[in-house]
Amino acid sequence: MFVSTAYAQAADGAGAAGLMSFLPLILIFVVFYFLLIRPQQKKLKEHKSMLEALRRGDRVVTGGGIVGTITKVGADDELVVEIAEGVRVRVLRSTINLVLAKTEPAKGSRTATGDDNDVAAAETTVEPVQDNTTGPSRGFGKMFGRK
Repeated sequence: MFVSTAYAQAADGAGAAGLMSFLPLILIFVVFYFLLIRPQQKKLKEHKSMLEALRRGDRVVTGGGIVGTITKVGADDELVVEIAEGVRVRVLRSTINLVLAKTEPAKGSRTATGDDNDVAAAETTVEPVQDNTTGPSRGFGKMFGRK
C-alpha cells in the first residue's frame, strides 16, 4: 500500500522537476549566444565581405601590422602589396586585417568592342584616397577605436 502511493507521487513531480533543472543551462546558452556567438558571426561576415571587396590601390594593414598599398590582385587569393617605394610583397588575402583607405573605381572600363582608348583607360594607375591624418600613428588609433 505504501509503495504504490509513493510511486504515484514521484511520477507526477518528476517531469516538472527535470525541466526546471535544465532551465538554468538553457538560459546560460541563450545569454552566450546573444553576447558571444552572434557578434562573432557578424564580425566574421563583415570581414569576409571586406576581403572580397579588395581591389588595386586600396591602402591596407596586414596581420603583421605592415601598412601598404595593393598593386595587384591575384586570382588565387594572393595580393601584391607595395610596402615602400619599389618594395612589393605577396600576401594572402586572408591576412589583411583592415582597409585604411578605399580607392574610387576606375572611370573607364573595357567594353565588348575592345577599343584601344578603353584599354588604356582601364590600365591607368589609380592613386589611393588620402585620409586626413597628420601622421601614421593616428591611422592606427582609428584601428583601435581611438579618435
